[in-house]
Amino acid sequence: MAELATIARPYAEALFKAVTQSGSVDLDQTAGWVDELAAIAGDARLQQFAANPKVAAQQVFDLIAGLTKTALPDTGKNFLQTILDNGRLVALPEVAAQFRALKNARGGSSDAVVFSAFPIDAAALADLGATLERRFGRKLNVSVQPDTSLIGGVRVVVGDEVLDTSVKARLEQMKVALSA
Repeated sequence: MAELATIARPYAEALFKAVTQSGSVDLDQTAGWVDELAAIAGDARLQQFAANPKVAAQQVFDLIAGLTKTALPDTGKNFLQTILDNGRLVALPEVAAQFRALKNARGGSSDAVVFSAFPIDAAALADLGATLERRFGRKLNVSVQPDTSLIGGVRVVVGDEVLDTSVKARLEQMKVALSA
């Protein structure tokens, strides 16, 4: 959704600028609480609650701040208050994604999501991460998400690049080859 990305960009850039200029705040720590806020804000029930005209922005702020696992720093409180005051709660997940992209660009890395039909243990994930870093030519922040529809193998998404070595993809390729 281009419109949501357009709305989120100034918030992500402003937060990134504020964090990097202060120097005392860690980008990884900030990315952590921004991701946590985005996960909370992405809940449909919370969005429905926030959209209710009888609910004040302070009530939504108190609810979200109460749901976080750790206490928000002052920067986080100010950021969340700004988002709520401007009615941009729905854009918070996109703000988090754009903030992470800015953080990765500064660090020279990218996020990689590995979709797997089966759980991957830490040693295998480390080996897979090293292989993927060689394949994509950059440092990767690897995370795993289960996807039982793959049957076997993995599908890796790095930005707009996809490496699909799953059984499902191979079966689809054979289906196309046989029907052609």
